[in-house]
Amino acid sequence: MRYNNRPPHFYQDESLYFLAARTFNNAPYFDSDQKKNIILMAFSKALEEYNFRMFAWVILDNHYHCQVRVEKGTDLSGFIQKIHGLSARNLNKLENASGRKIWWNYWDKCLNSEKDFWVHFNYIHNNPIKHGYVKNIKGLASYRFCSYNYYLKIKSQEWLNSIFAEYPVVDFALDND
Repeated sequence: MRYNNRPPHFYQDESLYFLAARTFNNAPYFDSDQKKNIILMAFSKALEEYNFRMFAWVILDNHYHCQVRVEKGTDLSGFIQKIHGLSARNLNKLENASGRKIWWNYWDKCLNSEKDFWVHFNYIHNNPIKHGYVKNIKGLASYRFCSYNYYLKIKSQEWLNSIFAEYPVVDFALDND
C-alpha cells in the first residue's frame, strides 16, 4: 500500500522494519536521561498497544532508530504516531512548551533478508559511536539508551562481536541522520 508521503512508506504485513525518526530542525530536544526516558516510555506504550516486537533500538538527542516486527503493516504509522504524540506531549509538559513541534518525520525500510536484519541491527548499536556519545564498542556498555546492553546480558560480548564481524556496518546513513 502506498501513501503520499516523503519519503514514501510502503507497508507490508508480517514483516521486519528498520525505523528512523528525527526531531524538528534536528533540535536536541532529548538531551538528558530524563528526556530520553520519555521516548522509552512512549516505545513501551506503543509496543503494548500495537503488539509489535522490538529487536533493537537507540535514542540520541535528536533522533532514534529501532527495528520492529509488525503483523499488520498499516499499523506502522499508528505506532509512530503513538510514540511521537506521547513523547511530544510529555516533553512539552516537562518544559512548559505546549504545542511545540518536536518530531519532523520518520523513515522506514522493510528488511528483506537475514543480512539486511543484522546489518541494521549493528547500525543501530553503532549509532552512539557514530555520533560521538561513546568512543568505541567497549563504551556501548555504558550507554543506557540502546538495546546493546540487553544483548550483552542475554547473549554475551563474544556473540555481539561475532555479529559485528559477520555483518559489518556499511554507513548507509539516512538523510539528516
